Amino acid sequence: MAAHALVVFGITGRMGQSLLRAVREGSEFHLSGAVASGGSNRLGLDAAADGAPSGVLITADSALALRHASVAVDFSLQDAVAEHAQACVAARVPILVGATGLGEAPRAELKAAAREIPVLIAANTSVGVAVLRKLVAAATLGLGTAYEVEISEAHHRMKRDAPSGTALSLGALVASARGEPEASGVRYSVVRAGDIVGEHTVSFAAAGERLEITHRATDRMIFARGALRAAAWLVGRPAGLYDMQDVLAV
Repeated sequence: MAAHALVVFGITGRMGQSLLRAVREGSEFHLSGAVASGGSNRLGLDAAADGAPSGVLITADSALALRHASVAVDFSLQDAVAEHAQACVAARVPILVGATGLGEAPRAELKAAAREIPVLIAANTSVGVAVLRKLVAAATLGLGTAYEVEISEAHHRMKRDAPSGTALSLGALVASARGEPEASGVRYSVVRAGDIVGEHTVSFAAAGERLEITHRATDRMIFARGALRAAAWLVGRPAGLYDMQDVLAV
């Protein structure tokens, strides 16, 4: 079976380079396009910042990058997500969006795109975090509203959004499991320090006991491998809006 042609939006960032390394590990993908912002000083250079050249040059032209693509993965900034989604709709290419901190406008654009192409939104592409979500939903249903919920998370000092997209999605999950319109009763605590890859703990506390469910990431490659797994699943799907739970069926 021929390898899927992958386009990466945000190729110059940490996750963009991690995706390239994951492809080199022997995935079912080959890199066919690499996109950075128009202001990037790496435009016209090889997509690989280190190691062997990829043979793909970085461009700011989304349409050009998508010309031969099977699927796109977007780990750029939220301000660029809507434009990338529109380019994928025009090219009829599925897109996985891993960019975090998405506001209402880009989410609305992604929902509109999902009427035309497969769109998968994943605040966190870790397989372990997908299982964490399943456990949190079960704990919320089992414990009920008598338990206070706090979500603590820690990331490296360069991460822009706080709380993280993953933490906010866990809070929304708790609210949904409780039948509440929003996670107004969930408290968040945030650490931004050093080179922490990512840690999330959901605590359920009541008089006399506390239940904690934790996921710790120690290697950024888990997100890249999870993203490729999800991207492979997305190829050939009907138009619609998907998430990691759909990919893993958990």
